[in-house]
Amino acid sequence: MPKAKKGRVTVPVHPICHRAIHANFTNAQLARLGDDPERLRADEAIGKFLDWIADKPPDFHAPTRGRR
Repeated sequence: MPKAKKGRVTVPVHPICHRAIHANFTNAQLARLGDDPERLRADEAIGKFLDWIADKPPDFHAPTRGRR
């Protein structure tokens, strides 16, 4: 949840994952999805990203491409 939404639960997210989420969703879309991570995982692009990142080390960083 965006920090601007006071009273919402926030969770720490790895920077590369945070960039991937925002490359695929606007803040308004994320607000509509709510705080259910399964709804994010159900998105095709995020699902592919999660499959790709799964075997990377915790300190892995790479450029994030946004939708064009």
